[in-house]
Amino acid sequence: MSASVGTLRKLARFYKTNILEFFDPSKSNPNLVRPAMRKVLEAGPGVRMELLAWGNTVMEPHLFRISPSAGSGDSYSHEGEEFLYVLRGELKIALDTQEYRLKQGDSFYFESGMPHTWSNPGKTETCVLWVNTPPTF
Repeated sequence: MSASVGTLRKLARFYKTNILEFFDPSKSNPNLVRPAMRKVLEAGPGVRMELLAWGNTVMEPHLFRISPSAGSGDSYSHEGEEFLYVLRGELKIALDTQEYRLKQGDSFYFESGMPHTWSNPGKTETCVLWVNTPPTF
């Protein structure tokens, strides 16, 4: 069973935790994380979140792999700020009523308290380096 990022965020808020806990991270920071060591969360159909660092950190970096037409599902918000960089593909992101279409090489920064949704409007997989701070996502 998998749930959309929007649904996972609602569950995390209900249980007074964050999505990071669904990765079952260890408490220690391994410093170096090789691809085979990444903690992975399938966050709904076509959305794969790979945790790039964990432990006692002030940032929560992920690699998002988003299939065509897949996305966050419901709108969600949370404490903090977010930075993302599109490594490959396209990403449509909506903040409240404003919509942005990002392409490979684009970066985007916003306050996480704004309700947001996102999806892959393209025909190929989108890969995004996505960083939240603090790790409350």
